[in-house]
Parts: sequence; structure tokens; C-alpha cells
Amino acid sequence: MKKTIGFIGCGKMASAIIKGVLSSHQFIIKGSEINPEFAKSASEKLGIEVFCDNKKLVKESDIIFIATKPNQVLEVVKDLISEITKEKLFVSIAAGVKTSKIESIAQNIRLVRIMPNTPALVNLGMFGICTGKNSSKEDVTIVKSLLDTVGKSIDIDESQIDIVTAISGSGPAFFYQIIEDMARAGEKLGLEYEKSLILAAQTALGSAQMVFNKGQIPVQTLIDNVATKGGCTFVGIEEMKNQNSAKFFANVIEKTAKKASELG
Repeated sequence: MKKTIGFIGCGKMASAIIKGVLSSHQFIIKGSEINPEFAKSASEKLGIEVFCDNKKLVKESDIIFIATKPNQVLEVVKDLISEITKEKLFVSIAAGVKTSKIESIAQNIRLVRIMPNTPALVNLGMFGICTGKNSSKEDVTIVKSLLDTVGKSIDIDESQIDIVTAISGSGPAFFYQIIEDMARAGEKLGLEYEKSLILAAQTALGSAQMVFNKGQIPVQTLIDNVATKGGCTFVGIEEMKNQNSAKFFANVIEKTAKKASELG
């Protein structure tokens, strides 16, 4: 018998996961949106049943994703207290909201926390997964099987999740910015923007795949293989070092992680 997966909130991130899980044909998917117009729109867009009642959704679901905005999570959990039982597995995707905060309201909740990212929309998502005090290895395995339909996942300690938020949760925007900056630099030198954009984006995609395919080879070796000493790439890498790109990205990730910790 197929398990039913419920999503409290059907926004962009939830929709990405829903589409991936639907494509596996292994589960029944339902959603909830308090606003009737949003519920109707989500139902039509995703092709699933979407209620305007979170309690009804929880009653009819085996696994429930809490996919609301971070500042709404605790109120949502409070409203669901009567429906939270040990038979139900909850998954929070809310940045900054610790499992302990949710568990302080619902002490018996089986909870897994994940940090997703938007490339799940193209089945290339990245997820960090950590557990609450009442969840088991089996619960994590179940969640992983769902997320594998839209990308990759890693197990982490919850103390590390704000770092994950900064690297992979916020990371797509950082890479978009780099791609855009490279494309605009090409345009400035005389190459059409759209052609520069294709060059930068495809190069980013291929380079990422090379990292996954590297085996035991260090990333530095991949750099050295392209940046032959005295060549044009070497000059570019030296300029990055002169501009202290390592410190720049360290600051970006540190400040983003700090903000993530404050959201809850």
C-alpha cells in the first residue's frame, strides 16, 4: 500500500520536492494551503489534492513536510498538537528553526529536519539531513528515499545545518551571481551577453560534474590541470589569489550562516 506524503505549504521548494516524488510513482501526495486561492492554484499546478485544513492533511498523511515560512512553523505545530502521534513522521524544511524548538511544543513528535535548495526543481537538489530526538535511522532512510528523487543528500549534525544553509541552501544564488558576473565581463570585452552566459553556465555545470567524477583526486589537482604555470588560466588564478577570493567566500558563507541561525 502506497504511503501518503502531505505538504503543509506548497511554495516553490515544496513544489520542487512534490514534483520529484510524484515522478517516482511510489507515493500519494497531498497538500494544504490555508488561503483557498493558493490551494486551488497549487492543486491545478501540481495535479494533487490540496486542502485548506492542516489537520485534515495530517490525518490523511503518513509523512508530513512542514514547508511554511520559518516564522510560521511553531504556530502551525501548536495548531496540530492533537494530530501529532508517534505513527506520523514529520519533516521540517524551515531554515533556522531547531528541532528542539518544535519538540518543546510537541514532545512526542518524530521529526527529521532537512535543508533543501531550489535546484531540486531540475532534479539536481542538495539536501542536508539531521534528526530530532525521537526519530530513528529508519526515519532518515525513508526521507532519503524521497529526496533521492530530486537530488543528493548528506547526513549532518544539526549544529552544522546553518553551514549547509549557507553553502547549498543559499549557494545557488551565489553561483548565479558568479555566472552573471563572468557573462557581463565577457560582454564588456566584446562578446554578446547571451553567448557569454551560455559559456559561463555550461562551464559551471561541467566543472561541477568533474568534481563529482574526480575520485580521490584533490580539487587543487583539477585546478592545476587547467592552470598551467605561465599560461592564461594561471594568470587568472593568481589574480583571484591577489583579490583574496578565499577570504571573500569565507566571509560570504560566514555571514549567511550567521543569518540562518538568527531566522529561528
